[in-house]
Formats: sequence, C-alpha cells, structure tokens
Amino acid sequence: MSGGHGVNLLHRPGTSPVHRLPAQVKIVCALLGVICVVATPRTEFWAFGLYLVLLLVIWAVASVPVGHFVKRAVIEVPFVVIALVMPFLGGGPRFAFLGLSLSEPGALAGWNILAKGTLGVLASLTLAATTTPRELIVGMQRLRAPAVLTTIATLMLRYLEVIAAEAKRMRTARISRGHDPRFLWQVGATARGIGALFVRSYERGERVHLAMVSRGWTGTMPDHGAAAAPGVWLTGLLPVLATAAVLGAAVWLP
Repeated sequence: MSGGHGVNLLHRPGTSPVHRLPAQVKIVCALLGVICVVATPRTEFWAFGLYLVLLLVIWAVASVPVGHFVKRAVIEVPFVVIALVMPFLGGGPRFAFLGLSLSEPGALAGWNILAKGTLGVLASLTLAATTTPRELIVGMQRLRAPAVLTTIATLMLRYLEVIAAEAKRMRTARISRGHDPRFLWQVGATARGIGALFVRSYERGERVHLAMVSRGWTGTMPDHGAAAAPGVWLTGLLPVLATAAVLGAAVWLP
C-alpha cells in the first residue's frame, strides 16, 4: 500500500478554512446534514432551498467551483430518472401540468427522492472535495469508528485509485489501436474492455492481498488517529454546533 499513483477523482486541493478543518469535524457535519435532510418533511420546500444555499456558501468559502460537483453528481442519474417517472405512474388524486395528468402523491414522492438524494450526494461530494482520503481515515479513527470499517474504507479508497489508473491505461491502449468510443458500433469493444477491467481488478486484488500478508499484515490498519489537541477540537466544534442549530431550526420551526 504505497503512496499511490496520484489519481484522485474527488478531492480538490486547497488551503481554505474548510480544507483546514479537522477531518472528524467535517465528517460529523456531513452526517448531521444528511440526517437533517432525511428528517425534513417533503412538503417543507423552503428547508431544502436553505440546505442548498448552505452548501453553496460552503463551496464559496472552500473556493471549489460548482462545476466540480455537477460533473461528479452524475452518479445519481438513475435516481433522477425514477423520480421523474413516479408522477406518471403514481395513483391517488391527479393534477394537470403542461397538459399532462400527474399523480399528486407520485409527484411528492418523486420530489422527495430527487431533493434528498441530490442533497445527500452533494454533501458527500463536498466532504470528499475538501478532505484527502488519508484525512478521512484519520478522522474515522479519531471518531473511534469500528476498526473493520476503517480497514475497508482504507483499502477501498486506495484500490479505487489503482482501478482508475488501470482503466486509463486500457483506454489509451484502445485508442492507440484505432478504437473510437464515439461510434455506436464500438459499444461491443467498450463492453469487453469493462469485462477485462473487472478480471484484471480481481487478479490485482489477489496479488495485493498476498503481498500485504507476506509483509506482515494482520488485518488491521496502522492507527494514525492520535487524539487531537483540545484547541483543535474546540475550534472545530463551533461550526458543528452552528450547522446543527441552523439545520435543526429548518426541520422543527413551523
């Protein structure tokens, strides 16, 4: 488990106050934010707007452009499709919109999935953009997360970089041999490439595991989560409390 290949799909380096916050503080803030979003009734439209404004303020302070998150939020496209289809398939009372007959319960359910899913994804991307993978692991250790979860997260983050680098090399090799992914008839070659990547990743995983065991790995990661200084915790808890107060007010105030 060496230093890596320099492939980082989510983190955006920076020196902003958000980047400098302790990782455990940002993890707690993200968790509180997601809990508040999930607990918010779906009819409280203004509260979801407030959550989005709060994220935009964080992005501005962190000096991370909106496009960074928009590109990476594509992962939720399947849920967006489900949310858009539900107003047409739902039952109950119906209403007319742009000449279409839509289900009122279906529209609310679709809005619930779209709003909460999008905000959850954006909150996770914000955490990942302002915190390096190593800082996330240290934050989990300082929060006394179960060791098995920390180990899984460490290996997953490190192995994601390995797979991304392997996929990039395979794509370069295909293009150098005349493959053009823009053409429809190249879909078969792309699908076979994905299958080959899966096989290579599986074999690489076995080799990495054997190499780790031969070097004395016992199933647990080194503990880098030494207790933070009291001043660091005190400084970090202030934004946590402020965030909890704002989000709690959004949920419970009439």
